[in-house]
Amino acid sequence: QVQLVESGGGLVQPGGSLRLSCVASGFDFVPTWMYWVRLAPGKEFEWVSGLKTNSITYYKESVRGRFKISRDNAKNTVYLEMNSLMPEDTGLYYCARALDTFQAMGYGTYSHDATNWGRGTQVTVSS
Repeated sequence: QVQLVESGGGLVQPGGSLRLSCVASGFDFVPTWMYWVRLAPGKEFEWVSGLKTNSITYYKESVRGRFKISRDNAKNTVYLEMNSLMPEDTGLYYCARALDTFQAMGYGTYSHDATNWGRGTQVTVSS
C-alpha cells in the first residue's frame, strides 16, 4: 500500500528556514510525479510545489525563489526546502503522490486524499 511519511515541520521565526522530508513506499517512486500541498488555518488546500525530476520542478508563485523541491530516488524521499519563511506559509504540509502529471504541476483542485497523501507535518511561522 502507498505510504507517505512527512517530517521536518516545526515552529520557526519569520525569515527562518525549514526542510521538510517525505519518505515514500508502496509504489514505483522513481517515475512518479510528486508534489506538496498545504492547508492553512481557515483556508483551502493549496498546491505549493511539484516535480518529476530535480530538473523538472514547479512552484506556486508566492513561494518561487524561496522554496526548493527535490528528490533523492535512492532514498525514496522528496524534500521541500523552505527559506525566508513568512507567517502566511503557516500550515499543515502534505506530501502527495501524483496520479496525473498536471496535478503535480499545480493544475488541479486539491482535497485530502488518504491514499495518496501523507498525514502532514505542521509548519508554524511566528515571532
